[in-house]
Amino acid sequence: MDEALKLYRLVPVAAEDDPNWLDARSRGEILVAARTAGDARIVAAETELDFMDIGAAPAEDKTTRMASVFRNEKLYTVIEVDNGKEYRERGVVEGSIGIDTIISTQV
Repeated sequence: MDEALKLYRLVPVAAEDDPNWLDARSRGEILVAARTAGDARIVAAETELDFMDIGAAPAEDKTTRMASVFRNEKLYTVIEVDNGKEYRERGVVEGSIGIDTIISTQV
């Protein structure tokens, strides 16, 4: 599917000491190309490391994607950005998301 996507900025809105952060390491702004503001949250969450990615799932067939800080409206707001460019591929355009958000006990 070759659709035009919009650009969204995910901006942290919670204070550094907000307990909702739960020791999350991703606290910076990022830009993502996505279909909607809600999709922008999903794109960002998909970039984070998931228990399923490292074979250390808390239970069979369970994912930690829903626990992403990017999906929490108390931590991040989503702002549509019009920079005049056209995007065709969903994903992070600018900024970095740490892949060390979940620490594996694997050696």
